[in-house]
Amino acid sequence: MKRSISVFLFVLFSFVSVQLFAQTSHPLVLILLGPPGSGKGTQAVQLSRQYSIPHISTGDIFRSNIKQGTALGLKVKQFLDSGALVPDSIVLEMLFDRLKEPDCEKGFLLDGFPRTVAQAEALEAYFKNTKKAEPIVFQLMLSDDAIVDRITGRRTCQHCGHIYHIVAHPPKEPAVCDICHGPLLQRSDDTEKVVQERLKEYHGLTKPVEEFYQKKGLVHQIDSSMPSDDVLKAIAKIIIE
Repeated sequence: MKRSISVFLFVLFSFVSVQLFAQTSHPLVLILLGPPGSGKGTQAVQLSRQYSIPHISTGDIFRSNIKQGTALGLKVKQFLDSGALVPDSIVLEMLFDRLKEPDCEKGFLLDGFPRTVAQAEALEAYFKNTKKAEPIVFQLMLSDDAIVDRITGRRTCQHCGHIYHIVAHPPKEPAVCDICHGPLLQRSDDTEKVVQERLKEYHGLTKPVEEFYQKKGLVHQIDSSMPSDDVLKAIAKIIIE
C-alpha cells in the first residue's frame, strides 16, 4: 500500500513539474555531470522522456556518424580504432551539428559532456553565439567507495542484457537471469581495477569542469546515493523553480 502511494505521488509530481515547465517559453538545456556509476545515464533517459527533449551523448553521436559514414564519422573511427582520444575540434563540430537539428529547438540534455574545461569553454561560447538558454547543470554526487561497490556489483545477462546487482538487485538464483535463465557475468569494464582507472581519469579531467560551472553559480549538487526516483524528483524540483 505504501509503495502504491509512493508511486502515485511520484507520477503526480512528475506530471505537475512537466506542466509547470510547459508554461515557460524558453528552451530547457540540461547538463548532467558526475563520476562514472553515479547514475547519469539512468537520469538522462528519464529526464529526456519526462520533458520531451533529446538525450545527447558524444558516444551516441560518434556511433551515429560512423554508421552513416560521414566524413567526421570516418575520422572518429580512425582515432577510436587506434586507441587515441578524439580531438576536441572534431567532438565539438559533431556536437554542434547535432544541436542544430529540429528536435533540439525546445531544448536538450547533455549526458557527461563537457568532459574538459576546454570543452566547457567552447560550449559556453557556442551558447552565447547562438543565443541558447543558459544551461542548468546538475552534479550527481557519490563517493568513490560507493561507486566501486555499485559498478563492481553489477552482473549482466549474456543472453537478454538485463542488469542485476549482487546486493541491491540480486537474481533469485545466483548467476542466473530471472527472465531468460541465461548466465550472469561481470563485464570486463566493471572490474575494480578498471573502475579505479576511470575514477582517476574523472578526477583529473572532469572534476575541473564541475569547478568551472560552480564558479559561475550554475551547479546544483544532487545526492545520487538516493533511490533513482528520489534523484529524479530532486532534479525536477530544481527545474521548475
